[in-house]
Amino acid sequence: MKTSRILVSVDIEGVAGVWRPEQTQPGNGDYERARRWMTQEANAAIQGAFDGGAQSVLVNDSHGHFGNLLIDELDPRAEVIQGKPRLLGMMTGIEQDAQGLLMKGWHAQAKTQGVLAHTVNSFAFARVWLDSDELGEIGLYGALAKELEVPVLMLSGCNLTALEAAKSLPDAKCAVVKWSDGARSGRSLSPAQSQERIRQLARQVTQHRITSDQNRPALARQEGTRILRVQCQTPALADVFTLWPSIQRESADTVSMACTSVQNAIRCLNALSAMSSVLR
Repeated sequence: MKTSRILVSVDIEGVAGVWRPEQTQPGNGDYERARRWMTQEANAAIQGAFDGGAQSVLVNDSHGHFGNLLIDELDPRAEVIQGKPRLLGMMTGIEQDAQGLLMKGWHAQAKTQGVLAHTVNSFAFARVWLDSDELGEIGLYGALAKELEVPVLMLSGCNLTALEAAKSLPDAKCAVVKWSDGARSGRSLSPAQSQERIRQLARQVTQHRITSDQNRPALARQEGTRILRVQCQTPALADVFTLWPSIQRESADTVSMACTSVQNAIRCLNALSAMSSVLR
């Protein structure tokens, strides 16, 4: 029997009390406070997963430079993945026999009113499509989890994150820890309240996965070529991206490419994100 391993992918924009860009960017006191809240919410998810019967928890530090979590304050029962680049980005670890996925602190896609909404790289990407579906990080990485046959059990973040997840991940539960009045304003639970909400839901969904879902049928997978399409923030970024021979330019600011799988689409998108740094 496989070890019951849960992957926790931790972002920062969906953490309770995080509203402003400076809270997500290293080099200031607001970020230092926010990364501690991020770590505490990660601990809540870890505790909930273990309380629900997980035998192993792997934590993916999934924000920005992938080095935000205060590992000396992290639950010592968990292992943590940090640093970049990595092939599966925010989902690295899912390939290591994960039985379920918890997306903690995630956010809504670009061009919505979700708190600090963006898709992968707010400097580079205005909108992203996989085939005909416009997706944010939830939809993109949710599709990757489906392709790898690992169920997304829960998310946490703002109310618009929950609405977005309901469309692409209808079986996942969501712990709403704040409510958006706009991209940088709203109301929030306290850190203590958000952590308890996350802990309880993580325990519930992990327990259900382990006790009821071990023999469930494999998730349906979509086979064949996938088309990744990106509207860039500027035509200059499209200039850079079309240096890649496989990239097709559709308009001044929009490019596309054929990918053999969701995994390859994610890898290509993260490669484009890295390429965009030449214009910063």
